[in-house]
Amino acid sequence: MRNIALKLMYNGTAYHGWQVQKNAVTVCETLQKALEKITGAPVHLTGCGRTDAGVHAERYIANFHTESRIPVERLPFAINTHTPEDIVVREALEVADDFNAILSCQKKEYTYRIYNSRIKNPFYVNRAYFYPKHLDEEVMDRAARAFEGTHDFRAVRSVGTETKTTVRTVHYCRVSRSGDLLELKVCADGFLYNMVRAITGTVLYAAEGKFLPEDIPAILESRDRTLAGPTVPPGGLYLTRLWYEDERLMAENTTKDIWNDDDGAKEPTKKRRMLRKFLIFLLVLIAVLGLVLVAAWRDGTGFDALRRYFAYGTEAVGGEKTVYRYDTDNTNRFARVGTGSLVILSDTSLRLLGPDAARCGAPT
Repeated sequence: MRNIALKLMYNGTAYHGWQVQKNAVTVCETLQKALEKITGAPVHLTGCGRTDAGVHAERYIANFHTESRIPVERLPFAINTHTPEDIVVREALEVADDFNAILSCQKKEYTYRIYNSRIKNPFYVNRAYFYPKHLDEEVMDRAARAFEGTHDFRAVRSVGTETKTTVRTVHYCRVSRSGDLLELKVCADGFLYNMVRAITGTVLYAAEGKFLPEDIPAILESRDRTLAGPTVPPGGLYLTRLWYEDERLMAENTTKDIWNDDDGAKEPTKKRRMLRKFLIFLLVLIAVLGLVLVAAWRDGTGFDALRRYFAYGTEAVGGEKTVYRYDTDNTNRFARVGTGSLVILSDTSLRLLGPDAARCGAPT
């Protein structure tokens, strides 16, 4: 039995959240049906958290156990052929048998987006909360930071899901602006039902001047939901980051494209690979040339004139070079005799060239 983790993303506009429901279409149900078609067996998906109806996920982890032997690098392509365009599996990984997408998750980050402009933008419908009044992001950021730390967050949750404790640790809660788009990012070890949307509504109340950012700690201490701001619409909320012990689950997509063996390779790795191939080629070329030269030097075949030049053409006598003139027939054989003399043996004659020739009575 294999344990497979899926890295996916989805636009939640058309779905009633992640969790399977009896009379509503959900993200989990849609994915499970796709997986059952591929594996040919029932599949139970465990998600990293329950996103509400209309909430989106830029990053989401789910896992399931299966007997299927489909390679993990092919699973995303197979699943995506059976899902709508608003749900995409980016990568599949084989993980430890005890891995659980929700229980193994260490912390999460949600981002709430607000389109702050006097004129609506149709491309942000159901993807950002339209807010026409100008908002001071500095005031909002001060209010957001008041939620950081370990607190009882009962004042910013909606009743609907039972939980053992309403105490959570918020690692950071910040607001930033880019043009007309405001983003509230909050990271915590866990979230209560509608907690991020209620925090956002409370931050907006502070920006409107209904209370000061410095009043928020007292609101949290009161544990009174009526003292905090409203629960803003779901369309602006995104699950944007997840933390796990297995770092592969937090990294960008590492699956290689099955149609391209080099897909996903980092540029420095490619350069090193090319350099290694070039060096191997160069070493092989040098080795081959060396063998050829050694063979030619030893046997005198094919490179006889070259061998003769290196062996005899630069003989020095008294600091000067001795130059010999002779027939360069490939059948000739040569030997050095004494000081500065050369013996040439051909098929028809034996000749001695140099100063020793006179003493031997040979023609010079």
